[in-house]
Amino acid sequence: MPQHRTVEVNGLRLHLAEEGEGPLVLLLHGFPEFWYAWRHQLSPLAEAGFRVVAPDQRGYGDSDRPAAPEAYSVLHLAGDVVGLVKALGEEQAVVVGHDWGALVAWQSALLRPDVVRAVAGLSILPMPRGPVPPLLSTREKTGGRFYWNYFEEPGVAEAEFGKDLDRTFRRLLYGASGDRPQPPAPPLVPPGGGFLDLAADPDPLPGWLTEEDIAAYVAAFGRSGFTGGLNWYRNLDRNWELTAAWEGARIEVPALYVVGDRDRAFPGDDGIVPTLSGTAPHHRDPVVVRGAGHWLQQERPEAVNAALLDFLRSLA
Repeated sequence: MPQHRTVEVNGLRLHLAEEGEGPLVLLLHGFPEFWYAWRHQLSPLAEAGFRVVAPDQRGYGDSDRPAAPEAYSVLHLAGDVVGLVKALGEEQAVVVGHDWGALVAWQSALLRPDVVRAVAGLSILPMPRGPVPPLLSTREKTGGRFYWNYFEEPGVAEAEFGKDLDRTFRRLLYGASGDRPQPPAPPLVPPGGGFLDLAADPDPLPGWLTEEDIAAYVAAFGRSGFTGGLNWYRNLDRNWELTAAWEGARIEVPALYVVGDRDRAFPGDDGIVPTLSGTAPHHRDPVVVRGAGHWLQQERPEAVNAALLDFLRSLA
């Protein structure tokens, strides 16, 4: 069973779940998640000889939640990765991320290859810096209906998600999973509606998701709220400005990409390698988990664990 504790990193208290001994592996969750998203990976990786640490990243779970929105830039988040490695008494780590955690993992590997000795991203590919700020781009293309823009306005998504936490997580976790009956709708919030209108209520819950899991998410976000996680989105344009110096830079450490073919983020079998080759040239063969949706390490833990262990063992 994982042990829980808090460490101080960059002036913040970060809660983490930790298990095992050996080379350090950090597991970074996405939105709206917390350490619990990695519950199926902690023990298998620890039993294979690794020290596995899954933090609640800043703004989430039982970690600190700075009030200032600008405290959630990607440089702050990558700084937390570097600080956490040092706080754990290590010099290097393999960093694995899912969803937003994948973006932080890719960015940390790009900025600090001396600390991040290898990187794995689940669901989200490395995203090269575009020609214009991303929130501006999506606003112009969709009239502000893209979900990133919906999340921009302080208090709006918080009110929607916080109104009924049980309903929120049933819809979010089922709606982006591989078990939904239809392909995911484009993430465009309908006029006068909300983000949860893009999903349906599960009846019954899919086999990978239990009532206990829903209760764990409800309890965690009942304590933390959603503002910290939503502030990550509110920094997308700021991140574009802050990372100008790294435009065109490539990730030079070993890399792995894992994705479900029913994930909205799935670029298609032919779209993965060209992107990886341009951004992370030392990548291994990507792993596509058939039938899995966005929450693939929860939906298909055996396949994800096998892919991660193959990658970790290859680094020796």
